[in-house]
Amino acid sequence: MSQRVEKAVEILKSTGVRMTPQRHAILSYLLDSMSHPTADEIYKALEGKFPNMSVATVYNNLRVFKEAGLVRELTYGDASSRFDANVEEDHYHAICTKCGAIRDFHFPYLQDVEEAAAESVGFRVTGHRMEIYGVCEECQKKAH
Repeated sequence: MSQRVEKAVEILKSTGVRMTPQRHAILSYLLDSMSHPTADEIYKALEGKFPNMSVATVYNNLRVFKEAGLVRELTYGDASSRFDANVEEDHYHAICTKCGAIRDFHFPYLQDVEEAAAESVGFRVTGHRMEIYGVCEECQKKAH
């Protein structure tokens, strides 16, 4: 079991969440995946191992993980929510307009934007979100 999974399990146990095999599998899948999967994608990836698991089970567990601060729910317009288990470091998302792939990237200067906004309008800034849209490398290759 990876250190990230072990740490997440400890966080859940400390909040009184019982660790079931299904919950552990969903958590492991999320932490090992950098693809920002939807609940349906998680369900499809795990249904072979857990034939009695429902999509509702996945959604319920994602809610538990979100409440524990282990995942962020990413919502983009009308598309299904995606779930990001990379909550330890601030990062942003580049989103492919063809296939919907989401890639993390880092850009340190946006902290300055928060400070400028706070100073300019007097807000106590609690966060921000930035997305970049374009066509990923794989889709660019398919177009040629």
